[in-house]
Amino acid sequence: MRTLIKQADNDVVEEWKWMGTPVWSLDGIICTGESYKNKVKLTFAKGASLKDPASLFNASLDGNARRAIDIHEGEEVDGAAFKALVREAIALNSSGKSKPAKKLKP
Repeated sequence: MRTLIKQADNDVVEEWKWMGTPVWSLDGIICTGESYKNKVKLTFAKGASLKDPASLFNASLDGNARRAIDIHEGEEVDGAAFKALVREAIALNSSGKSKPAKKLKP
């Protein structure tokens, strides 16, 4: 998955934060990676704002901002669809758009 992320855009930066969690970013966080006993989880920080025509997101679907992809041992991920999702996350970060702040009532 690391290779696919870098293939999506060579400018993506990989850092290790929060007690050894890999974080990929470009103009903001794209996604984080976590490994568990039976899966690898890639959580996209702004996943709820991304189009996912290949239905890669299969976890954290009820969150307001994040969406995740759980990959279990032996599963394969559509590489082209995954790279398109990473590119879309980068484009969203680069656009500077974020959810509008809630307006306080006067």
